[in-house]
Amino acid sequence: MSRVYLFKPFERFWHWSQAALIITMLLTGFEVHGTYSLFGFAKAVGYHTIAAWTLVGLWIFAIFWHVATGEWRHYIPTTDKIIAIANYYSSGIFKHEPHPFKPSAINKHNPLQRLTYLAVLTLLSPLIWVTGGLYLFYADWPALGLDFLSLKWIATGHTLGAFLMLAFLISHLYLATTGHKVYSQVMAMITGWEDLGHESK
Repeated sequence: MSRVYLFKPFERFWHWSQAALIITMLLTGFEVHGTYSLFGFAKAVGYHTIAAWTLVGLWIFAIFWHVATGEWRHYIPTTDKIIAIANYYSSGIFKHEPHPFKPSAINKHNPLQRLTYLAVLTLLSPLIWVTGGLYLFYADWPALGLDFLSLKWIATGHTLGAFLMLAFLISHLYLATTGHKVYSQVMAMITGWEDLGHESK
């Protein structure tokens, strides 16, 4: 059985900590939005704010780590084999065809993953953080000269970002089951090693 060591200890810590914080923010954020009652409005706001600031700190450290170690190179977008991979996910996977991309220590993410992560980092995350920050400091808008903004549109933008993040989370969970075995990619993010199956030899 072929295996490859993909994820270092910090990457695994960063992944699971980020996942826990994002899920916490989704749970508390939708409660603040009025979707349901779980913690109570005041506690939900508090937990949401704590999780947000913790995630900011985690991201700052993660950015430093990726730059210092050179791991940022795994997120550079590429179009190599992108059509083949899109065809695999749209039809090939249901025909049990082999995956056209094999991860390695120097090339961890396939082109669709790279483009998705780039979109999350450059589009979705800024939408969430900018609208969330404006929402959090709403009382300071006049002093900052931002009283021309509409709280309704800021809240709508933040909620849209939350739904997009939820969609990303659901699709991420699904795609995590599409490895050589249902659990192989999840195990890779636990142990660092991914099982590629016999066809990779």
